[in-house]
Amino acid sequence: MNAWPDGWSDNRNQRQQQVSEPPLPPELSPRRAAAAPGSVPRQQAYGSGVPGHGGPGGGDYDGYGGGSYGPPSTGGRGTPPGSRKRRVKGVLIGLAVVVAAWSIGTYFWADGKVRREVDLGTVIDRPETGEGTNYLIVGSDSREGLSSEQKKKLHTGSAEGKRTDSMMILHVGDNGNSLISLPRDSYVTIPEFKGSESGKTFPSRGQNKLNAAYSIDGPTLLVRTVEYNTGLHIDHYAEIGFAGFAGLVDAVGGVELDIPRNIDDKNSGLHIQKGKQTLNGDEALAFVRQRYQEAEGDLGRTKNQQKFLSALASQTATPGTVLNPFKLYPTMGAGLDTLIVDKDMSLWDLASMFWAMKGVSGGDGVSMNMPTSGSIGTNVGSALKWDMPKVKQLVSELKNDEKVTVTPDS
Repeated sequence: MNAWPDGWSDNRNQRQQQVSEPPLPPELSPRRAAAAPGSVPRQQAYGSGVPGHGGPGGGDYDGYGGGSYGPPSTGGRGTPPGSRKRRVKGVLIGLAVVVAAWSIGTYFWADGKVRREVDLGTVIDRPETGEGTNYLIVGSDSREGLSSEQKKKLHTGSAEGKRTDSMMILHVGDNGNSLISLPRDSYVTIPEFKGSESGKTFPSRGQNKLNAAYSIDGPTLLVRTVEYNTGLHIDHYAEIGFAGFAGLVDAVGGVELDIPRNIDDKNSGLHIQKGKQTLNGDEALAFVRQRYQEAEGDLGRTKNQQKFLSALASQTATPGTVLNPFKLYPTMGAGLDTLIVDKDMSLWDLASMFWAMKGVSGGDGVSMNMPTSGSIGTNVGSALKWDMPKVKQLVSELKNDEKVTVTPDS
């Protein structure tokens, strides 16, 4: 017998369920309960398989290693770690783009300033190339770009045309770099040559001082004469004039040099005390040009030139200059504006030349004069005769990129 009135049993159970479990509004449904302000997520029994409760597929829950509900833990900090990493990565990428753009822009700016005016393709009867790279570096007395006032201040005079005040062979190789000065009074043969402008072939001019070759037909005849008398192939040519030299020194803020003695030379205009000095552009130009107070004359001057150029390269190639655009651009501009090179000279070649000179000044290589055997009287005045056995040995070592063992006094 049913103790309840007819119809109560099932209906009452249904009514109890409806009373005990009223439907939840959408905003408080289990899926949204965690997001409701002040709400407590519904928890299920352990072992139910819900992540966070040790059941199949379960894990820690809400404070025990990351639950199924609620925002990800940030470790008590305001920015998720992943967001910080993305932000740092973005900053680094941005910096890389800026550096790359700056580098590319600098490259094309500098490349556009290089004056590639010397065509070594017109040089005839060239010796075979050897190992390493050989640069012929020339300091000319070009007054290009100098006003009358500057010529007077720099004691350059106003002679027309150009002559060479200094000539050096820089060999860059795997066994150390070598900087060989060629005295301008060297007594050499000026061979048959092809005119740089006319294209005509001219006969040999016989023997003369080395700097006469430049006076006759400029850089290409000078390269031809050096190659003919040494047998060494010249790969690249670089020349800088008075204005460029002085401007470069001033752009780097002067060059510190240890002056061996007091110099008072009215011809070059140099008046300076011995000891460590920081030479400005005017003083530096006078220092590398003066020779009348040098006991060795032209040989003494070439030694001063080597010493100064090495110091200039060493003090210019520093992070303070290279990484500072306010110093880098004036320095490069001053050097490149009056630098004349061969048509195949790239910026990479220029950089290699510059760093090799810096290396020589740091002791990584050899710095010397071309071996000579004394002065001789000639029809063009007193000149220096090369010590040919030593010259041949030196050239052989350079061509084969061997360590230089020859010394002027050996």
